[in-house]
Amino acid sequence: MGYEKRDTGSRARLRPLGGVLAALLVAHSGTRVSAIAIPWFVLVTTGSATQTGLVAFCEMGPYVVVKALAGPLVDRMGPRRISWIADVVSAAAALLIPFLHAEGMLSFGVLLGLVAVIGTVRSPGDLAKDVMIPEAAELSRVPLERATGLQGVFERLAGTVGPAAGGALVGLVGPMVGLGVNAACFVLGSLIIATALPRSMGRPQKEPVEKSEDAHDAQRGYWHSFRQGFAFLRTQPVLLTLYAMLGITNLLDAAYVAVLIPVWARESGYGPAAIGLVLASFSIAATVGSLVAAAVAHRLRRRPVFFIGWLLAGAPRFLILTTDAPLWCMAAVIGIGGLGGGFINPIIGAVTYERIPQEMMGRVQGIGDAVTWAGIPFGGLLAGAAVAGTGLAPALLTAGAVYFLTTNLAGLRPEWREMDRHRGKGRAGRSPDATPAESASSAS
Repeated sequence: MGYEKRDTGSRARLRPLGGVLAALLVAHSGTRVSAIAIPWFVLVTTGSATQTGLVAFCEMGPYVVVKALAGPLVDRMGPRRISWIADVVSAAAALLIPFLHAEGMLSFGVLLGLVAVIGTVRSPGDLAKDVMIPEAAELSRVPLERATGLQGVFERLAGTVGPAAGGALVGLVGPMVGLGVNAACFVLGSLIIATALPRSMGRPQKEPVEKSEDAHDAQRGYWHSFRQGFAFLRTQPVLLTLYAMLGITNLLDAAYVAVLIPVWARESGYGPAAIGLVLASFSIAATVGSLVAAAVAHRLRRRPVFFIGWLLAGAPRFLILTTDAPLWCMAAVIGIGGLGGGFINPIIGAVTYERIPQEMMGRVQGIGDAVTWAGIPFGGLLAGAAVAGTGLAPALLTAGAVYFLTTNLAGLRPEWREMDRHRGKGRAGRSPDATPAESASSAS
């Protein structure tokens, strides 16, 4: 009986973190399915790599812009409410695509519009879920690095289940069924957020009170909140350097997923199932890496682990696709990269959450995410133009070389010495009347 009580208490204690991670898993899994279904649908119906890249741009362009602007809204309305609303609207837009296709009403322009709607509303939903991670970790009494490690595990699981299911569904029954699965995942994610999380979680954070005559009006202003986020980021050189590097690598990753892999699968004759295999092999290994990171990352020095992870996860994925190696060999090389990549996101999450005060989490992380995602809408466009202009192999070689230079040259900057400065201190905090600059100095 005593063991059962302890077990029940442990499950209740872990409910906040478990709920957020479950919502992340199903929402990201559905997104990964559509990331295969939509590009493949466009590629086989139009035969154009450029139009395939344009579809990716129409989703990720609004995603990035809205993510930059949604932070103050998430802080004010509360991440729980934003997440629920975003998932419901995303499900409706995703379901409209197969419905209109079945009715013969899905023109390319309509497809672009619906994809843009999905990107617009998915952006604040993803931000809201990320913002709830440090609060969930604190309520569940889980160390921050372990929570971000588990976050990486669940995201990698989504990156495994989604591509594998997406590749199989697209290959067997067509891309429209994959979009139906995407809509169902959004619905399930909204239900988890609405019903599984404690009622006290994800509520709006109180704004800091500033000592000025117009403090009451200023603290309620959207643009005032937005400027606070920028003011805080300017005091955090390690975050600025991190965001700049991620902006370049995310652009290259978007080119890889949206255009380079689908074109490689078509030209090699492997078909859409190979897309799922390649992406799943990376994600399976990355899941293992994230599990190891969740268990031991708090004992390791962050900086060397971080850059070794990039060395394995970056350029080799691009270069192997230019060879005539058998498919199993390609999957193995990409899987080794995934193993290294599994250590990256937990470190990024811990470094970020340690430095940003909770009441500013939405606006600061929204701006940071927008910077890191700014190149993603252009990844597909640039890759489509590169493949059309020079061919697949030169595009892959160039992307791999840029990836290698970006991740290795960035590691030489002195800001990275700050990565281990906050270890063991949990979330960043601030006094009720602290200004952004004062909060930053206390967190440095």
